[in-house]
Order: sequence, then structure tokens, then C-alpha cells
Amino acid sequence: MPLLGDEGHHEMVENLIELAARIKKPSAIIVISAHWEEEIVTVTSGANPALIYDYYGYPKESYDIKYPCPGSPFLADQVYQLLSAGGIKARQDKQRGFDHGLFIPLKIMYPEADIPCIQLSLVENLSPKEHLQIGNALSEVDRDDILIIGSGFSFHNMKAFFTTETHEARAMNEAFEQWLIDTCSSTSIDEQERGQRLENWQQAPFARYCHPREEHLLPLHVCYGVAKTACREYFELSIINKKSSMYLW
Repeated sequence: MPLLGDEGHHEMVENLIELAARIKKPSAIIVISAHWEEEIVTVTSGANPALIYDYYGYPKESYDIKYPCPGSPFLADQVYQLLSAGGIKARQDKQRGFDHGLFIPLKIMYPEADIPCIQLSLVENLSPKEHLQIGNALSEVDRDDILIIGSGFSFHNMKAFFTTETHEARAMNEAFEQWLIDTCSSTSIDEQERGQRLENWQQAPFARYCHPREEHLLPLHVCYGVAKTACREYFELSIINKKSSMYLW
């Protein structure tokens, strides 16, 4: 929908373009995608991964999207070694391609498709603690010019997207968003408390309304596990008429 000109994604598209223009162009990109779950953490390690059109019922042109970026077997192996050294079971997958959690935002940010990319799966148990630990292991990667992207969504109640908006629904959406912004950005929270809040995210206001299933939130946990500090900046957006947020470390 962002690439097909959907008005509900306009703010997201503009924000991603602006972000890409502001930050140093990376030498490689690691994407943690909400759209891939495995029994253990899995890393794409092919040299030229294909695209996976993991969506259904969209116009024909959405299945003609191309993003021929190279993979990075070297970076994939480095990430695998760091995860293993951190006590996290992991494996490499030379066959798997890139899903839309990678190629949609990157086609907006870096349309030239000239930056090597790897993709990291979630763990299917969806444990917040484990995804924080995954990020902690990734923090050892030589990342001076490596961009790590948590590709998910701060609000992901699919039924709510197609239900008439009410004052109550808006209030629940906004309450969770404010909790998430405070959790990720407040400098008055120490890192132990910040980590505990993210680990126990279900205690946040209306958490399960905003995330009936948490796979779209957990890429954020991985990113915080890497950074272990308050975000440098956050962005409040309207996406498909829902309040949403992005975080930059």
C-alpha cells in the first residue's frame, strides 16, 4: 500500500524518505521482520535472495515490485556467530528470500537497491525477554555504518483498521502509544526499568487491543536490546488512520 500511493501511508513514506536523507548511508542493513518466525533465530545468508510476496489480494502491480539488493553472507555469518556466542540458538538459511518487511521500507528509503542486506527472523515463542537478548547479542556487531531496522508496527490490530473509528478506540490507541513513547524516549527511566517495561509490555494500557498478537511489536525489542538507551528521537504518525510511532537510536 505505501508503494501504490495509498493516502493512509503518506506520512510513513515521507518520514522514511526524510530519515534516509538524514542518516549516513549504511554499508549494510540488518532487518528484523515481523513477517518471519522460526523455532530458533534464523539469518538469511544467500548472496542474492529473491523476494517473497507474502501478501494476498492486492493489485497485480504489487507482485511486480522489484528490489534486487544483494545479500551479505559475510555479515550473516558474523551475526550468526554473535548470536551463538551470546547463548542464543541460531542458524543460517541460504535459500530464504526477503519478505515485504524488508523490501517495502527499503524501496522507499534506498530505491537504488545497492546496499547489501540480511534479514533476521523472530523466534516463534514471541518471548519479549528473548528478543531483548537477541538485540543484546547483536550489539556486538561492528555497526559504525550498519543500519539495523526493526520492521514492524506500533499498532497492529487488523480488525480495528477495518472497523468504524470510535472515541473509545481512539483513546485506547493513544494511551498505548503514549506508554510506548514514554518507555522508549524518557531519560528519567533507567535502563533496568526500561527493559522491564518492554519485557512486561502486556501490562501497558490497552496492550492487547493494540497488539492482539505481538509479532509486530517485537522488532522494537530487538532494536532496544542493541541500543540499551533512550531513543535519540521519536516520530508520531498517522498510518491508516491510527496513531503510530517510529523510533531512532
